Amino acid sequence: MPTLLILMIVGVAAFFAFTAARAAAERAAEIGRDACHAAGVQWLDQSVHAIGMRLRRQDSGWLGVERSFRFEYSEDGHDRHVGRVVLLGEKLVGFSGPSRAAQAVVRSFPLQ
Repeated sequence: MPTLLILMIVGVAAFFAFTAARAAAERAAEIGRDACHAAGVQWLDQSVHAIGMRLRRQDSGWLGVERSFRFEYSEDGHDRHVGRVVLLGEKLVGFSGPSRAAQAVVRSFPLQ
């Protein structure tokens, strides 16, 4: 009986971790897609790729999960450039990508 209870707790924790990771990836994809659209460049592969995850203290003082995502874009259809989105929870804390889109991203998704 205790083994079943432990397995259920682990299963629920894994489910919530997976759900949070997917939500962060969808948010990063939205930011990358909007940035490429604002800069007038082509967003390649229509996806983002998780490249890192770490614990980081939030403004509230609590620990949160910071996730880094990579996306690719092209300025003329013949080249590939790498952009990066960093989220702390659902909050955008870092962005690098199409230079023409940086200001639009900062206005749409404030870094504060």
